This record gives sequence, C-alpha cells and structure tokens, in this order.
Amino acid sequence: MLCWQDNRLLVTTQYGRYPHTDDGAQVRRVFHKLRSVARENFNEHFKGIFDGHGQVPTKGLISTQRFALGAVFVYQLAVLYRFEHGQAPCVGLKAFLKAA
Repeated sequence: MLCWQDNRLLVTTQYGRYPHTDDGAQVRRVFHKLRSVARENFNEHFKGIFDGHGQVPTKGLISTQRFALGAVFVYQLAVLYRFEHGQAPCVGLKAFLKAA
C-alpha cells in the first residue's frame, strides 16, 4: 500500500518459468549479477589467503568441514581486529595472518 501511495514499484522474488517479463525482472537481473560478482571475488580472495586452490590438509568429510569452518572463523577474527584498529580490512590480510 505504501509503495503504491509513493508511486514506487516493489521488486520481489518471482517464481515460475523463465524468462520473467514483469516490471522487476531487469532489476532482479542486475542484483543477481552484482551478487554473483561479489561472491566470486570473495571466494577467490578467501582461497588465495588460505591456499584453497589445491587439496586441503585433511582427510574425511568432517575434518574438511572443520578446517573450512576454522578458516572462516580465523578470517572473521582477522577482519574484525583490523577494523577495530583502523586498518584496511582486506589489504595485506594474507601477510597479517601468516605473521600471527
């Protein structure tokens, strides 16, 4: 109701067969592209820091999951520490983690 009163279009998830031709289809495509690019950039950044392009140093599903979860936790702690100390969160992060 408020969107209609302010002459705005509410863009929501659309289910059903593709291609969608409603008014919000182009907006959803743009956001999907932005999300995909951001996700791929983060994945590459994360793999570069933790040498994730090869095999992980663990055997078995549970150990590998634990390794990945630990890597995410360490990454978050490092980014938080750098943020709290006024440093750029991602610049030099790999060297920062190796020095720790």
